[in-house]
Amino acid sequence: METKLVRIAEISATSKHPIFTSVYHLINEDMLKQCHKELDGNKAVGIDKVTKDEYGKNLDRNIKELVQRLKNKSFKPLPSLRVYIPKGNGKKRPLGIASYEDKIVQMAVKKILGAIYEPRFLNCMYGFRPNRGCHEAIKEVYQRISYGKISYIVDADIKGFFDHIDHDWMMKFLEWNIQDKNLLWLIRKYLKAGIMEQGKFEPTEEGSAQGSAMSPMLANIYMHHVLTLWFKLVVQREMQGECFLVNFADDFVAGFQYKSEAERYYKELKERMEKFGLELESSKSRLIEFGRFAEQDRRARGECKPETFDFLGFTFYCSKTRKGGFVPKVQTSRKKFEQKVRAYKNWIYDNRNRPMREIIKELNVKLIGHYRYYGVTWNFRKITTFLHRVQQFLFKAMNRRGCRRAYTWNGFVEMLKYYPLAKPKTYYCLY
Repeated sequence: METKLVRIAEISATSKHPIFTSVYHLINEDMLKQCHKELDGNKAVGIDKVTKDEYGKNLDRNIKELVQRLKNKSFKPLPSLRVYIPKGNGKKRPLGIASYEDKIVQMAVKKILGAIYEPRFLNCMYGFRPNRGCHEAIKEVYQRISYGKISYIVDADIKGFFDHIDHDWMMKFLEWNIQDKNLLWLIRKYLKAGIMEQGKFEPTEEGSAQGSAMSPMLANIYMHHVLTLWFKLVVQREMQGECFLVNFADDFVAGFQYKSEAERYYKELKERMEKFGLELESSKSRLIEFGRFAEQDRRARGECKPETFDFLGFTFYCSKTRKGGFVPKVQTSRKKFEQKVRAYKNWIYDNRNRPMREIIKELNVKLIGHYRYYGVTWNFRKITTFLHRVQQFLFKAMNRRGCRRAYTWNGFVEMLKYYPLAKPKTYYCLY
């Protein structure tokens, strides 16, 4: 099975316009059993309440019956269970939890789509891709601005992207490379499966539920056709100056050498998104002057220092090297910094009555995770400040465990010698 997927990937990578007419048969017993093996058994259950362990008790029989239903097209996905998880800004993000059997089939479809599309995705795409992530996207933006002639940035975010994916356009995009009617039938079934919220069924006329195994792949395919291909084949060819695009899921940054071309792209971008049922988030999308010559040009016009922009939790700002040369630097965005501080504060106060050894141990796991993401070049001071804020909250929380004050500040510092907090560290170099 893996050999066949590799072969599909090779064909997709070497053909100008590959068309796959027969891939549905790859969803067989072997593939589905492998998908079952790879699934995390600790994930939340869907409306069927079936866990991985329960499904695995009669795995051979269950898989055989599943394959038969897929072959005769009697298979019908169950609606996803709608749950909400809190976001850092106080809002809630909707997730769709599929039933266990649907998770298996979705993973199988994801494997096939990955073999077809991963070789075709452009290098400017970093979201939900193997060996690519946020740090690589941040580095790409840094290098493009640092070593190029970029003077203007279009920072854009799509409003409710996953909830507004147009199903008809999605299927048209898939049909460009896939002409296996059975696989297309199965994908459409999942898009139209609906959701179950508080015992009430709601049909899905648009969107792809976050939390689905297929959803990230479908989202990338959609953005591939709507944004990245358009930028490469149309936008770049019409520009006289330098330009670039870096995309991570529904977040993307575009850079331009000339203001007129940046303004033109921004206008056409809005129209492009509307054509495919999408809308730019007005509060998170803008055109700014940013780059090597931004500071001196703005100073000549009597304006203040260049604006900053946020991307993937980091704020980019114009700065100088020790020798006075231009360099774009990054730091934790104010929004993300405050969100993380509040989250850590709440956790510390909720767990303040636990033994100190346990609190420090779990807190260190959280801190190291924070450092691993935000510990990039030029951001050491920000993650150090974050540690100091956490220390302050911990000190206050420890003194609220009883009627008496447990620690003086000096006593607290001495305690940290025995139960030390994880120290900040730069994990990722941008240059």
